[in-house]
Amino acid sequence: MEYKITPLEQPANAELLSTLGDSEAMVKINQRDYRLKVLRFSTNILEFMINNSYHYAKILSSSTSEVKLLIDGTEMKISKHSKLSEVLEKSLSKISMSTGVNSLTSQIPGRVVSVIGKQGDSVNKGDSIVVLESMKMQVAVKSHKDGKIKEIKVKQGNTVSRNDVIAVIE
Repeated sequence: MEYKITPLEQPANAELLSTLGDSEAMVKINQRDYRLKVLRFSTNILEFMINNSYHYAKILSSSTSEVKLLIDGTEMKISKHSKLSEVLEKSLSKISMSTGVNSLTSQIPGRVVSVIGKQGDSVNKGDSIVVLESMKMQVAVKSHKDGKIKEIKVKQGNTVSRNDVIAVIE
């Protein structure tokens, strides 16, 4: 699977090749094999060895599409499905620019997994309003502007098409 790692310039490809037992595995990162041993794993801390080199990672925040980590003292952001995220962001900005209205629309077809925003909530541009699931992936539909949610047009379990109105934000 491809991951975009900030501050690195190029996306990284990573896959699990095999498990070796005793918290060990063989992984492939950018076409190179590594032996990975997990030393400690808790809610937000991971200590591990890669090819006999010790590393410490702390999860700072996590969402369906990205994880912010502190690895050996360096803050990094790992974005899953980076190409899909880029397409969705471009699509959302084009829709909101062209419509110029208060309607927040779905970028993709999918099933409503959860409704985060509520009528009357104040939101900032980029706040998640609804989470959709499509092709076993979850994607947050985020507010296209600052404002107040006037109406939520969907409920958990609903199916939406691309460009369906999800909410009205004034």
